Amino acid sequence: MKAKFCKRIISLITCIAVALTCITMSGFAAFADETDDSGEREYVTESSWEMTVPQIFVYTDKGNGTELQKEDGYQGAKIFIKDTDGTMLSDDCSFKVRGNTTALSWITKKPYTFKFGKKKDVLGLGKGKKWALIANAFDPSMLRNYTVFSLAHEMGLSYTSNFKVVELWVDDSFRGCYMLFEPVQEGKDRVDIDIEGNDGKKDFLIEYEAQREEEDVTYFDVHGLRFIASEPEEPTEEQLKYIRDTMYKIIYIIRTGDREAIEEVVDVESFAKFYLLNEYAKTFDFSMSSVFFYYKDGKLYAGPPWDYDLSLGSANPDFNERGKESVETENLFCNKKNIYRFLCKHSWFSDEVREVYLKHYKAFENVGAEGGLLDIARSTYNDVLTRNSTEAGWSADKWWINIMGRPRVTYDQNFNYLKNWCATRNTWLSNYFDVAFLRGDSNKDLAISVDDVTEIQRLLAEFDVSNPDSVTLRGDVNGDGKTDISDATEIQRYIAELGNPYNIGEKIVPEESV
Repeated sequence: MKAKFCKRIISLITCIAVALTCITMSGFAAFADETDDSGEREYVTESSWEMTVPQIFVYTDKGNGTELQKEDGYQGAKIFIKDTDGTMLSDDCSFKVRGNTTALSWITKKPYTFKFGKKKDVLGLGKGKKWALIANAFDPSMLRNYTVFSLAHEMGLSYTSNFKVVELWVDDSFRGCYMLFEPVQEGKDRVDIDIEGNDGKKDFLIEYEAQREEEDVTYFDVHGLRFIASEPEEPTEEQLKYIRDTMYKIIYIIRTGDREAIEEVVDVESFAKFYLLNEYAKTFDFSMSSVFFYYKDGKLYAGPPWDYDLSLGSANPDFNERGKESVETENLFCNKKNIYRFLCKHSWFSDEVREVYLKHYKAFENVGAEGGLLDIARSTYNDVLTRNSTEAGWSADKWWINIMGRPRVTYDQNFNYLKNWCATRNTWLSNYFDVAFLRGDSNKDLAISVDDVTEIQRLLAEFDVSNPDSVTLRGDVNGDGKTDISDATEIQRYIAELGNPYNIGEKIVPEESV
């Protein structure tokens, strides 16, 4: 009898422990699969902690949301979207796993798409039927998409998706920190283009896609480049011919035309902004996929931006040469990829990129600065980022796929790596574009040494100097408007630690970039 009684007590304690564990892991104050007296399913829409970001609760009709795979397609679901002010949007929706590599079966933190029957304004982001929940599964900092999209908005890159950091539950399971995005698609509150067209002048949206093959996707090739016809989503043969012919003409002009001809068919400003954004981030997939362009009112525009979890130094340098190049903070990366392989051959385009960089330099510098964008983001979302690991179980080293660099062990290490990478990358770009420099760094190697004295001496002796204007600007350490032997002497005195009256080595930012 005593043995049976003990077994019952142990069984009861075990059940209670399991129940408490379920409550703790789900982050709910109560279970969501209870029913009321009428047999109707009750939905819990409240976490057990104080809400600091919007919260999204999804209940699939079959209750199997956490087990869904991409091939399962859309599932019926009920969704509750709760804003920080307590307002709630609830409705029926279709819910599915989205993405490609991030949708692999063994990656348990999946990205999702949900779709309403009609357009709705979600969390003040504008109206739309379809919405994307990005998991940032390949980014142990969880802040790369946040960083790049914040820069894109600051630069005024048209139709950049609006987003919100949110916390997500799927069928009672807390899934952690996500980012809710407007997907890249046609719409008044999305990419505002007229795909129906008037008088034969149709707009369209395309995506660069080098290799991937998927069903129900329309691909086409022009000038050795492969694209997806994204909008119209299912183009007729006539529409596809129009898109292909238009792109063939535009790229031909980019390849062979002068600046005036190119500016007739290309919005150069958007191409310069989009290039700078991706060059700064060294976007790993820039030569492969998720690179959008849209045609509007007779011109081709670059963007909107999309998908940056494999950027800002997060790729695997041992995966391939592209991975190695994308992780290094030095050198150009995007100038020989997709349409830019043709456009970047024009020297005047580099000048356009530099002008954009000058205008927005402070924003790029601020990303990795002390107290800058990344520090503010981490402080703002610290509790959310912590719960992503402690409550949802997505620790920084939860998984690894060979295209991404191996995560550091702690979140601090992953965050600090990102912050340092961004600061170092911006320093290299500012040096390359002569946007900001160290006073006295005549040879542009980001250091003050005897080599800078040599460069000034070569300039004065009229030896070959690759960029005499740059040497003159950087070498004029005493500020008298010219570079001469006295400047070389002052640099030598600085190296010998004999004084620094002219602030040699300080960072200089041209007035036009302030």
